[in-house]
Amino acid sequence: MNTLYENERLFVVPFDWSVINNGNYCKWWNDQEVTKHNSHGLFPMSDYKLQQFMKQLDEYPDSQLVWAVFAKVSPKVIVITPEGDKGDIPSKSIHIGNISLQKIDLINRSAEFACVFGEKDYWGKGYCSQAAAFLFDHGFDKLGLNRIWTGTAATNKGMMRVAEKLGMAEEGRFTEGVFLNGEFVDVIAFGVTAEMWEAAE
Repeated sequence: MNTLYENERLFVVPFDWSVINNGNYCKWWNDQEVTKHNSHGLFPMSDYKLQQFMKQLDEYPDSQLVWAVFAKVSPKVIVITPEGDKGDIPSKSIHIGNISLQKIDLINRSAEFACVFGEKDYWGKGYCSQAAAFLFDHGFDKLGLNRIWTGTAATNKGMMRVAEKLGMAEEGRFTEGVFLNGEFVDVIAFGVTAEMWEAAE
């Protein structure tokens, strides 16, 4: 796998078919606990829907950026490539989630942050916010974005904690903006600018 960024706990790679074929990604979308706070669990995931999503990533590569997040679950081993490059990689890792920049707008220099973490043993342990920090650095420093934003259901306390850890400011509330689990729920909007991000580092 072509590692993009990493720290001692995790690494991120481009999301592609090799990630899907060697993990539990498809199962996440049919797990009602995983999709409790979003609309993804309304209709079952199918092979066709997955193929259409991957086709969209290929056809519109400048509109969204999707990375797979892997947790390092065992010690590193030394690897020497055929070219003689030496490096160490985790001898075992697990695909625990995806992070993405969606609706990338290179004119207004903004993008929407989204994430899904389907391996529940890794919830609440800081993996999402650590991986997202790499994504935000990339968005501001490499893509030249000026603003990254997200919206989440008011019931999604985990996502709100992630937004706060990333220095995102609460910007507004859409009253009863989404219908989840039998009731209308407010959607809370968060955002961070490049200037805010740089000042917080």
